[in-house]
Amino acid sequence: MENKSKSSLFARSPNLQTVLMVEKSIEENSGEYTYTELWKLLPKKVMWQTYLVILDYLQSINKVAWDRNGTIGYIWNPGLAKKLKNRKSY
Repeated sequence: MENKSKSSLFARSPNLQTVLMVEKSIEENSGEYTYTELWKLLPKKVMWQTYLVILDYLQSINKVAWDRNGTIGYIWNPGLAKKLKNRKSY
């Protein structure tokens, strides 16, 4: 029985192509849709549970955020991150 629960855990694990597709869709539509609306507009169908795993991952690495209404935005700014990294602290 333990093997069955482990396999069901990995049944919702997204592949890299799916993660990149979702990230690109969020970046292109930043601030326009709620996360539910965006899920319905994805170029390829993704299971809801898989989509939620991807959103959790992207939020954990500070690439996306959403407001109280569920509107999702792409917040990753590599140029700013590089600028802040190179800044001298006093």
